[in-house]
Amino acid sequence: MRAVTTLSVVVLASAGIGHSVMASLDADIARVDPFKDMKNRPAPGHGMNVLLVGTDGRDKITEKERRRYRLGGAPCHCTDTIMIVHISPDRERATVVSLPRDSYAEVPPHVDQTTGRTHSAHPIKLNAAYAEGGPQLTVRTVEDMTHLKIDHYLEVDFITFMRTVDVLGGVRICTPQPLKDSYTGLDLSSGTHRLNGGQALQYVRARHVDGASDLGRMKRQQRFLAALIERVSSSGVLLNPIRFRDVTRAVLGSVRADTGFGTDELLDLGRAMRNFSPSSSEFTTVPIGQIAYPVKGIGSTLKWDQAKSDQLFQSLRDDKPLAPPAPKRPAGPAPVTVEVAPAQIRVQVENGTGTAGLGRRMDAALAAAGFATNHQPVTAARHDVRRTVISYDPRWDRSARSLAAALPGSELRAVKGMGPVLRVTTGADFKGPANVRKVRAEAPVQGETSVIRGDETVC
Repeated sequence: MRAVTTLSVVVLASAGIGHSVMASLDADIARVDPFKDMKNRPAPGHGMNVLLVGTDGRDKITEKERRRYRLGGAPCHCTDTIMIVHISPDRERATVVSLPRDSYAEVPPHVDQTTGRTHSAHPIKLNAAYAEGGPQLTVRTVEDMTHLKIDHYLEVDFITFMRTVDVLGGVRICTPQPLKDSYTGLDLSSGTHRLNGGQALQYVRARHVDGASDLGRMKRQQRFLAALIERVSSSGVLLNPIRFRDVTRAVLGSVRADTGFGTDELLDLGRAMRNFSPSSSEFTTVPIGQIAYPVKGIGSTLKWDQAKSDQLFQSLRDDKPLAPPAPKRPAGPAPVTVEVAPAQIRVQVENGTGTAGLGRRMDAALAAAGFATNHQPVTAARHDVRRTVISYDPRWDRSARSLAAALPGSELRAVKGMGPVLRVTTGADFKGPANVRKVRAEAPVQGETSVIRGDETVC
């Protein structure tokens, strides 16, 4: 999950900084050889494939930061997130594919880096490949699973992530529902927030805010990466040599990269990506066929949907976009992403004001936004309601939050025993259909290859 920061190296290079400055920055990169002695590798495809690996190295984080952002004790130097970034040959499009850390994998024969013992091929969780054989075994395992040739390897840790976000002045994130995770300390209300480095780390680490666990966390990581690209491309960093240098130094401070990814590659790639933007990027997660796939001695893993995964990686080899062409966006703001689809939310509207017909207008506006209203608004007991109220049974709290996202400023009121039908009491603050915001639900994870463009997920 810290690996999302590294893509900014590619984006920031587009400032066209002189070779001498880039050479000095290049000296800050620690080098690793993940391709040493590798044989029988996949054939090259079209474009460039970068394997981004995030580790939880936290050696340089202060004790105060450890406590504030719930970063625990000693670092384990293990991999926590793996992403493949495919960059098109014309450098005008990037596709980011998240590989779940609990993916079922079979590592090839190798020598254990810690014990020195020789291991035959055996099943494993994907993130354990790094602990056993470091970057080289990680690359070999990913190539075996995807049949995709990895051209470059980049690795970052906690400190890189935090310092990069801070030097950018924070990154803006939107959330349609509150996010709270006692493990990481994340506590965000619904709405828009500008996160500093530590808060951003909490956001991309959180796994306990919903039932989706690691799969939900990967979607938040993708949203954050899109927001990071938007921040870099819109903040003037690319046009300011001093800010470019400062941000790039923050990124490169704890990065490890293969020996082939150097100054010339950064400059060439940067010159070709001056017009890179969130709309030039797309994000997805490898399709999952079985979420709880038991493996003896390993535990519960995620089994890929082999047919759909093969199709996904073939598209990357052929350099084909995963997302369909962007439809012409209608006038007005983009829909807000919510947990429950509007069509699944049943609504009874009542008029809480003395204005005749206001309940009917609310019912029609919600129906037009896709909600399952009963088209039979009634008159409330009170006629002096100023602020629209959403009453709901606590068992349907996800539906209530989704409905509240469509009615900004409304009050949520839990009422036990109401059942599955939510009640909207229209207040004087409702002026008409313009007060109802369009919302949409995220695509399901299992069995779906949900692809989003960067401009569809930023604020």
